[in-house]
Amino acid sequence: MKIGILQTGRSPEMLVDDFGDYDQMFTDMLEGRGFAFETFKVLDNEFPANVSDADGWLITGSRFGTYEGHDWIAPLETLIRAIYKANLPLIGVCFGHQIIAQALGGKVEKYSGGWSIGPVEYRMHDGASLPLHAWHQDQVVEKPAMARTLASTDFCEHAVLAYGDKILTMQPHPEFGSGFVQGLIEKRGKGVVPDHQLQLAARALGPQVAQSQVADMFEKLFKQESTDV
Repeated sequence: MKIGILQTGRSPEMLVDDFGDYDQMFTDMLEGRGFAFETFKVLDNEFPANVSDADGWLITGSRFGTYEGHDWIAPLETLIRAIYKANLPLIGVCFGHQIIAQALGGKVEKYSGGWSIGPVEYRMHDGASLPLHAWHQDQVVEKPAMARTLASTDFCEHAVLAYGDKILTMQPHPEFGSGFVQGLIEKRGKGVVPDHQLQLAARALGPQVAQSQVADMFEKLFKQESTDV
């Protein structure tokens, strides 16, 4: 099964040698599950010719805002709507979560409550807990009418969204390991995220995040098995 990765951002240059670029993080996360991958660097206006160029699609995170005037944003929204119309599997993470919501009628904002970074417990609406790494200020503040919210935090109401059984999106980063988040804290966060938040996040880092559980969820959605979480 071929998965098209729509790359909307790049790993910080000082971290890419140790941890890979954003597309590689997802291929590593989903390794051994029967997928082949092709990356389209949409942030460089590299788009697939047709939605049928892959069997399923995944949109990465990015440092950009969905509401910014980059020339690749509108074509990406058009592609998202075409994937949705074609009823193909689609996953979005962080920026991917936000741009899918925006393209399908939701609203994204730079959240006035500030940042969420480091390990976070996401409350699934079935009562379970999903520990994952966060790194964001922007978030979905109004979900599209056809979406249902699967997980929330006090900071982020629409942290995980599902659109029928073909689209799953999430604000946290299941592809980020603790080492990469530590690198973000040290190399990208200073001067951007308040120092006390960086310190708290660094102290909270540990190995226990639900990356394998989310990889299972992604595999089930792409292969159109049950996506219950």
